Amino acid sequence: MSDPRSATRIPPNEDKPMRFVFVLLEQFSMLSFATAIESLRIGNRMAGKTLYTWLVIGEGGENVTCSAGTVFQLDDDLIDLARDDKVMVCSGLDVQDFTGKRVLGWLRREARKGLVMGGLCTGAFALAKAGLMDGKRATIHWENQDSFSEEFQEVELTKSVFVVDGNRLTTAGGTSSIDLMLKLIADDQGEDLANAVADQLIYSSIRTDQDTQRLSVPTRIGVRHPKLSNVIQMMEDNIEEPISPSILAKEVGMSTRQLERLFRRYLNRSPKRYYMELRLQKARNLLMQTNMSVINVALACGFASPSHFSKCYRSHYDTTPYRERGSHAARLSF
Repeated sequence: MSDPRSATRIPPNEDKPMRFVFVLLEQFSMLSFATAIESLRIGNRMAGKTLYTWLVIGEGGENVTCSAGTVFQLDDDLIDLARDDKVMVCSGLDVQDFTGKRVLGWLRREARKGLVMGGLCTGAFALAKAGLMDGKRATIHWENQDSFSEEFQEVELTKSVFVVDGNRLTTAGGTSSIDLMLKLIADDQGEDLANAVADQLIYSSIRTDQDTQRLSVPTRIGVRHPKLSNVIQMMEDNIEEPISPSILAKEVGMSTRQLERLFRRYLNRSPKRYYMELRLQKARNLLMQTNMSVINVALACGFASPSHFSKCYRSHYDTTPYRERGSHAARLSF
């Protein structure tokens, strides 16, 4: 005898398009959003059928402005989603100021359905703020890495172009949306279609989650000197507890005087000055992207006292840390 329940079962619709729901936050990155949605559009075109659909939503359901100043009309407000939707939170500048209670509550509610939740550019911040990245690997734009790692220590932050950790997806911003979408298309429909999409995008070098987002030290500084690159890498890795020039020199088999000449020759500044600029740059990022106190920012950047930090900051940026934070807050509220 057949199971009477079998008559009510609905077989899965294998032809049903996969729907991506893009959640746009104020000041979102247009590049990150556009490259993601274009990858899906081209995927449909290359396949000759609708494999992917998308919905663009946001708080209020009316309009949202990207970081370039262009206003986008949203399809809808923060609505209830289906269990097989793929959520992509797209943000950009000052993300911490545009992740309010309603957005965070909506993200938590939809995540409880088991949805795939992704963050494009600085979208990882919104997911982490909602508590959806605890114990997960993630990435975020390199400019936001300092503030992210300070605020979300339970998240394993990487420097990868994109990260897929279970049903959590994050990208580093810029063109990394393409790399993530090509991976999703390849996993869903095969490498041939993903490669066809890449060709249409004139994207000749597809990156994986093993690729890092920033240029190498030699490329960034425009100098290919292995010992100099190694020293700069050590400096970047040791901001909170700076290493003395003598120890840095010893680590690469040089004398302190030789290291001094190397920096003067290629970077026109002393190792101590270069190191100070790295620390102050991190401090500026933390001041503008977090609510950390000035004292804690100073400690996180290797300064033993707030007064010394303020003096160095003013000498380099011609303003104090307190004024920097105040002027940034004023710009946001204007």
